[in-house]
Amino acid sequence: MATVETARTEVRAEAKYVRAAPRKAQLVATQIRGRSVPEARTILAFMTRDAARDVEKVLASAVANAETNHGLVGDDLYVSAAYVGAGPTLKRWRARARGRVARIRKRTCHITIRLAQPGDSPIPEPRGSVVIEPPAPGPEAPEEQLEPKRKSRPKPESETVETAEEAAGAEEKPKPRRARAAEPKAKAEEKPKPRRARAAKPKSEDAPRRSPRRTKKGDDS
Repeated sequence: MATVETARTEVRAEAKYVRAAPRKAQLVATQIRGRSVPEARTILAFMTRDAARDVEKVLASAVANAETNHGLVGDDLYVSAAYVGAGPTLKRWRARARGRVARIRKRTCHITIRLAQPGDSPIPEPRGSVVIEPPAPGPEAPEEQLEPKRKSRPKPESETVETAEEAAGAEEKPKPRRARAAEPKAKAEEKPKPRRARAAKPKSEDAPRRSPRRTKKGDDS
């Protein structure tokens, strides 16, 4: 399960095909990277993630390899590197409604931990970890180059003459105010005439009277 590799007085332990998601195990490995072995053990002992138990086993294997094979003191070492790689995914199926099937992915991962002494230079991380350095600052450009001046387009002579004459005429002749449309006051003061009352027509005696109310059959009235 664990292999040993010595280079620059570093000891490595690796566990393959661990039944844990690589994303979840990577979160645990990040917490112990760069810490001493006693501190890393304390952090893993109090973590609530399930992947912490697997990382703790790999750390204990690396410490045992350093003490047994190389005669080092485990408490004097520190975690120089801790990373997790993705392993194969196991495909499983689950029955769903209407005769359908849902896919279940059981992830696996490879956990690697390296221990080194405090005075040694650590081995660089694998190719998967890329460090992007910020670009070097260049020479500052002068203010004139940062804000270029806009060149004004020369106007033709005909336009300049016309505009000058118009400006002179505008200064000499004051612009008249707009005359408001004078509304005749008579129309505004006039009041609407009341409608003439219709003359009541006199009722003539020869006018037909209203027919009497119809009665049901059998009524004597």
